[in-house]
Amino acid sequence: MKVAIFFGSKSDKDTMKKAADILAEFGVDYKAYIISAHRAGALLKQTVEQVEKDGAQVIIAGAGLAAALPGVIAGITTLPVIGVPLECVSEKSNGLGGMDALLSIVQMPPQIPVATVGINSAKNAAYLALQILALSDNELSKKLKEFRAGLIKSAELDVNF
Repeated sequence: MKVAIFFGSKSDKDTMKKAADILAEFGVDYKAYIISAHRAGALLKQTVEQVEKDGAQVIIAGAGLAAALPGVIAGITTLPVIGVPLECVSEKSNGLGGMDALLSIVQMPPQIPVATVGINSAKNAAYLALQILALSDNELSKKLKEFRAGLIKSAELDVNF
């Protein structure tokens, strides 16, 4: 496993699956965990320590509302942590549209950074994880360069009048 994906609630599964899909598309091994930082702190610590032992190189962590999960994980490990602020869509949410989570994740204290992508941007978290992994993986670097070249081609507009 190269990437561990964490999120705090079953309701986050559909959004966070988008990260897993991108990793799978590039052939990167990952494992996903649903663990609440607030409700299961000891289990979270134990699991983060285990993913380190299992060879994870990057962690993606999605969280909504107070969004403590990415920061708590960053406090446990020195692996790069990419935070995905999630919009809480339940009727019990405070209706801040994910801004609460964004600010919670991006405003980490000094010395414990969390890279942060946009609200619900699990795909971008996966692409950032791929870029980090590609620093030491030539095959993955080649795949990313080919992917980017495809993006350029798809952006070219053929205008014939």
